[in-house]
Amino acid sequence: QSQVVESGGGTVHTGGSLRLSCAASGFGLKQYHIGWFRQGPGKGREPVACISAISGNREYADSVKGRFTISRDVAKNTVYLEINNVRPEDTALYVCGAHRFVIADSCVFHETRYDYWGRGTQVTVSS
Repeated sequence: QSQVVESGGGTVHTGGSLRLSCAASGFGLKQYHIGWFRQGPGKGREPVACISAISGNREYADSVKGRFTISRDVAKNTVYLEINNVRPEDTALYVCGAHRFVIADSCVFHETRYDYWGRGTQVTVSS
């Protein structure tokens, strides 16, 4: 059974850092692009970052550029999201998803393209 499972969330003080993990099973990271999304209190889900399957090219939402870093360990079949200098507005449920590599080695933020979703990991930023 193919799935992705997030971990690493918790409560962090403003200005702190944390690293989230998205562990894939049932498929390899060279076959699927992985994306991170988040949904804050009272807000819709928004894209955060994604990483492509073959070359590991990265894309970021403008709102997180410079503070968020997406990376992966192909051997561990895990994608990471490092969040630095956290802000209260980063409080959200962080969810990862996977969409299959077909032709272009570029990840996208279109949610309808995603094949698998995790349940998310909660990040709460305290001031």
